[in-house]
This record gives sequence, C-alpha cells and structure tokens, in this order.
Amino acid sequence: MARFIFVTGGVVSSLGKGLSSASLAYLLQSRGYKVRLRKLDPYLNVDPGTMSPFQHGEVFVTDDGAETDLDLGHYERFSGVSAKKSDNITTGKIYNDVLKNERKGKYLGKTVQVIPHITDRIKEFIKKDSFKEDFVICEIGGIVGDIESLPFVEAIRQFANDIGKKNTLFIHLTLVPYLRSSDEIKTKPTQHSVKELRSIGIQPDIIICRSERPIPLEHRKKISLFCNVDIKNVIETVDVKTIYEAPISFFKEKLDIQVLNYFKLKSKKPVNLNPWKKITKIILNTRNQINIAIIGKYVELKDAYKSLDEALTHGAIENNIKVNLIRIDSEKLKVSEIRSKLRNISGILIPGGFGKRGTDGKIEAIKYARLNKIPFLGICYGMQMAIIEFARNKLNIKKATSSEFDKKGIPFVGLINEWIKDGKIIKGTDKDLGGTMRLGSYEARLKENSIIKKIYGKNIIKERHRHRYEVNINYREKFEKNGMLFSGLSPDGVLPEIIELKNHPWFIGVQFHPEFKSRPLDPHPLFSSFIKASKNHK
Repeated sequence: MARFIFVTGGVVSSLGKGLSSASLAYLLQSRGYKVRLRKLDPYLNVDPGTMSPFQHGEVFVTDDGAETDLDLGHYERFSGVSAKKSDNITTGKIYNDVLKNERKGKYLGKTVQVIPHITDRIKEFIKKDSFKEDFVICEIGGIVGDIESLPFVEAIRQFANDIGKKNTLFIHLTLVPYLRSSDEIKTKPTQHSVKELRSIGIQPDIIICRSERPIPLEHRKKISLFCNVDIKNVIETVDVKTIYEAPISFFKEKLDIQVLNYFKLKSKKPVNLNPWKKITKIILNTRNQINIAIIGKYVELKDAYKSLDEALTHGAIENNIKVNLIRIDSEKLKVSEIRSKLRNISGILIPGGFGKRGTDGKIEAIKYARLNKIPFLGICYGMQMAIIEFARNKLNIKKATSSEFDKKGIPFVGLINEWIKDGKIIKGTDKDLGGTMRLGSYEARLKENSIIKKIYGKNIIKERHRHRYEVNINYREKFEKNGMLFSGLSPDGVLPEIIELKNHPWFIGVQFHPEFKSRPLDPHPLFSSFIKASKNHK
C-alpha cells in the first residue's frame, strides 16, 4: 500500500510547496522508492486552461492532454516522472463531478453536502491509480485558513483516519520572516499557522520553515515547543540562489531521512547529488553569458513562461554557458525600436499565446531575426507568426494572416475542426473554450536531411500540444520554393508541425511546446541546439 504525504502551506502563498514536494520526491526516489506527485487546487475553475497567465502563471500540459497547474512542471523536472490527468484536481472539477452524479440520481433521496459528498470525491482522487507507488505526495494549493481550501484540508484529515495515521504524514510549510528594522527573526506567524491547522484537526508531523536567513537553534526550539513537533522535524529552508539547489538544501536538513524514520523505513541506496551540484556550479559560476530575448505578451509575470525559462536554462547548462533572459513586451515593441532593443541579442524566441494583442511586435521581431541571421525559435503561436511574416514579407502576400484575429485577410493559419489521435477522429471547437483544443502528446514525422532531424536524431518524435489553430498545408509548395521548409508533419501529412529556413544559421518554428518535456538532468535537444547556435552567433 502506498504511503501518503500531504504538504500544506501557511502564512502566505508562493512559499515553494511545489519545489519542496518535488525535491522530496527526488530524494525519496534516489533512496530507491517509487514516488507519485499530485496537486489539489482550491479555485473554482475546472482547470487553469481558460485563465490568463497573469492570474495563475503558465498552464502546464501533460502527455495525456490535461491542462494543469505549473507545479506539475516542477514535479516532472525534478522527479522525471511524467504527470497524468489524474495528478491535478480543482474545486471546480470536484463540484462538477458531484453535481453531474446528483443529476444522474446517484445520491437519490439524499441531501448533497460538502461533507460527505465533496470530501469523499476528494479522497477518491487522492487514492486513485496509486497502487504501484511507495509514496504519493499531495500538495494542497493555497494556504491553511483560506475558505477555498477548507474542503481539501478536511478531506485529508478524514483520509488519514481512513487509512491510518501510520500510513500518512503531514508536512506544513510556513514563512519565518526576518524584520530588518529590528534585526529579528519572527516565529509567531508559524505558530499561528500551525494553530489554524490544528483547529481543523491536523497536527503537522514536519514543519518546513522558509526564511531568507538561517534560523537560530533557539528559534527552532521555540517552534518545536509551541507547535508540538520534534526539533528534528523542524526543517529549515533558506532562500537559494537557484531552484536546483533545493534538493541539496533539503538533503542537508535530512528531510528525506525524517520522512523515512516516520514510516519506519530504511534507505535502499545512497542519494547521489552530484548531478545537482554540477548544475548549480554551472549556473552560479559560469562567466560566459549570452542574451536571449523572449518577446511575448506576458513578460511582466515571470511564472507566465516558467517551463520556457527553465528549458532555456537547461539548454545553457548543456552548453556550459549562462543565459540572460531579456523579456520584451510585444505590445510595446515599435518598429523604430527593434534594432536598438535587439542589438546585443544572441537569440530570439517567440513563445506561445492567443489573440491579436502584440502580434505586430512579434512579426517585426521575426523579420529582424530572419534578415539579420539571428538564431530564432518560434513556439506554437510563435511558429504561426513566423509563417505570416514570411508570407507577407517574402512571398509579398500582404493580406496573409490568421483567422484567429482577422476574418478578412488570407488565412495562412486557421481554426482546426478535427484531427486524428491514436487512429480516432477528434472534433475541435472554439465555442466551449475549456479543454477543447488539440491537447497532449502527438507524433510528428521529420524530413530527411533537415536541421530538425539532425537535432532530434530520430525519424518520429512525440511532443505536447496546446492550440486550436494550425498552419494551412495548402501553401506548402509556395513556401518551400522560397526557402522555408516544412520539415515536420503529422503522420497523415496534413498538419505542419515544424518549419525551418534554408540559408539561415538557425531558424526553426514548432507547433508544439518542447519546453514541457525539458529536464535539468536531461535537457531538451531543441533548446540545447538553440542555445548552441545563439552561443556561436555571439
């Protein structure tokens, strides 16, 4: 039977529950155990797919087509285990399922209530498909005390009673702030947060204390005393310079050892932290640097392109160089500023997105990259903008556009109504926006003697998608005659997956999102190649 670890947060959000969970997962894996990670989100959206990145950061996509919280990206990057639809649930999805069952008469004669119906559905999700794992780590979104989180906290309290306390462990992550004005570290917020958790019926077994400075032993003893937790289980996590130091930090604090001791288990093999030490050494000590411009609409919020940022870092690690990410708002990018803003840039990347806003700036930046032989990577929407730029400025078709934002022009990019997956026809729509796109992992066949095939070293690849508009294959011949190669297609040859330019050092657009599959210990080849080309351009 799997053992369940529940990670809750207190005081403030964004303390790093996801990174803490992911780091613990890596350490337990390294000790020979099989681990699964899950996220329970308290918002009422069925999934984050219809949210603006400004609201909740990026939408992470799994192989099986789930639009999920960005923390699942952390889980995958640290553990190497691909997440599934069953690894992320929201309040909206829980209520949606329960209300559907009510309409079908499943609760006939009963009053449907938060307890037991909502909490029972949460418990079903927690234990679903978890029979092969030694540990299931469940992160509870938000903070203890939020009204939205209450059903989840109540559900995990019940769950511990259902399967026995010996099979469940509660970890509570809190902020231990440092006040510069009085030069003091304060433990009171942690005490109050634990008090809130205990009032709901949960006594934490381990407390992880997030602080910008080391926490003196006397303060840790105070937390131990007032929160009723053994001093060995008061774990300190001081702010790190890179997130990839986190497994090293938690190992030093013996977090994984304390977890194993709680469950009366022994390590099956020693932890190997050398890969993480190597990564952090490169990130922190490498002097050689290049500037990569990310030109998009959501650059003001760092988490909006979280997987993308990390994938570029992974590519930089592979090339033993440091990447400075220059974020440029495509809405504010004027033609007259292009040359000055991109003067010291070694590579240009246009990320995914939706809608007309900011398209002019993206198209002008792509034109600059194409004409000035600057390495360029267009991802999803970025590839579509590259198609439109080429059609307008190379093929001289000035009305070339996408039907997503212009119904009057010539649609070189258009809404896809159906496509094939696993031999089945899938119907697309833009009427209901949630979960109706081309989502998840799809095959692409690569053209012989293409740059992209040299990068992957394969004939067939599988990558994750998230879009409802596609490049029109009917213009392929015109493009290829003028130097733009359609170097990757769907297995049926209908959907363009990859484009590349002849007579350019490195210019590639992909319809998928390669950033979702990049790992610090296994960088994605596309990003490694892009950074290498940018390094050479410098």
